[in-house]
This record gives sequence, C-alpha cells and structure tokens, in this order.
Amino acid sequence: MAHLRGGKSVWINVPPNVKLRHMSWTGQGAFERRGYHHGNLREALVEAAAALIAEKGPAGFTIAEAARLAGVSPGAPYRHFRDAEALLAEVALRGFRRFTEALMRAWNNGRPDLLRAFEALGRAYLAFARSEPAYYAAMFEARIDRAAFPDLDAAGEQAFAVLRQAADALCAALPPANRPPALMVALHVWSMAHGVASLFCRADAARRKLPMSPEDLLEAGTLIYLQSLGLAGR
Repeated sequence: MAHLRGGKSVWINVPPNVKLRHMSWTGQGAFERRGYHHGNLREALVEAAAALIAEKGPAGFTIAEAARLAGVSPGAPYRHFRDAEALLAEVALRGFRRFTEALMRAWNNGRPDLLRAFEALGRAYLAFARSEPAYYAAMFEARIDRAAFPDLDAAGEQAFAVLRQAADALCAALPPANRPPALMVALHVWSMAHGVASLFCRADAARRKLPMSPEDLLEAGTLIYLQSLGLAGR
C-alpha cells in the first residue's frame, strides 16, 4: 500500500487480506486506514497496533513500528502510551468492550428461551474470535500485567459477567436442591468455548481441521454438559 510521507510515496507492508478499521480477515485484498489527523493520534496508533498484531501476533510488534504505520514520528506515541505494553493493553481493552457487546446481543436477556440464548452466546464467542483475530489475540494471548491496567481487568470481568448471568438464569430454573454452582457452570462453558475458538477458529495456519463446524462442535459439547447437570432436556 502506498502512503505519502514528506511528499514521497512509501510502501507499507501490510497483509493484503487485513482490514485495519475492523480488524477482520476479509479476503477482499484491501487495507483500510483512516490516516492520522491532528487530534486523532491515539486512534491512529490503536488501529496501527491492531494491524501489526494481526500480522505478527501480540508479541511481534514494537511501538516504533506502530508509529511508523500510523505515519508519525517514533516519539509521538509516548504522548499517549508509556510503552508497547500500554498500547497493547489499550487494544485488548477495546477488544473486551466489543466482545461484551457481542455477547450481550447474543444473550438478549435469555430470549427467546434460555437454552437457545445460551447457544447463541457460544456462537457469538466463536464469531468474535473468527472475525476479530487481532483483538482476540490481544485479549487472550498477550502477556499483559493485569495489575498494571485495572481498566483492562475490569473489562474482562464485564465480558465474563454476561456468561455468568446466563449460567445464573439456567441454574435458577432447577429446584434449589438440584442446582449446580452457577460460577462453576460459567467457568466450564467458558473453557469449552475458548478451547474451540483457540483451536478451530484461528485466522492463521495453526487452525486445526474439523469434520464439522466449530459451532456444531461447541453446541454439541455444551448440550451434553448441560444435560449432565439437568439443565437441558435429554
């Protein structure tokens, strides 16, 4: 992609199937960026970092590379981010916020019924991992010190809270004597969804092959698990 800098045309090496604005692997062969404008440096850097994460993984970029891709000087990012980890944490934070919104839409307060809404949650989890690989990698694969970024930790808890709410609703449908711990159910289903997403929904060559769709695998596993607890019909 050609980018004008100082009156000269400079080529930026970006994977041809990555769209920076939405960070999804599209197969369109197009790379979009809004460009840096005065007052929008923070946004430009976050988008650049997300593009680099999609290309190299969360550990594969430097803040200088993000500055170069955003079209600013190497020292410019330090007006907003103290180092690459802080920039990575911002990408992960935004990813968790998008993720939470996607889960909330899928859960839809348990409509049209609890089981179908719970299944929709699983599909939304996989869809996010597939369509937003850079954000997903920053959220779950980056070695970020959560204690240093409390907002990031809180955002992760908000995403999990949607799954916890769904587990609470399912468990509440059983008589008190037969109810499994809702937190345990949420953690088990989260582990299952994350495992399927990480193994079978990756956008890179590490994705494993399946004789079925990842959605079908997760739905079957979740149903068997819920049936074993009496939370779904047999």
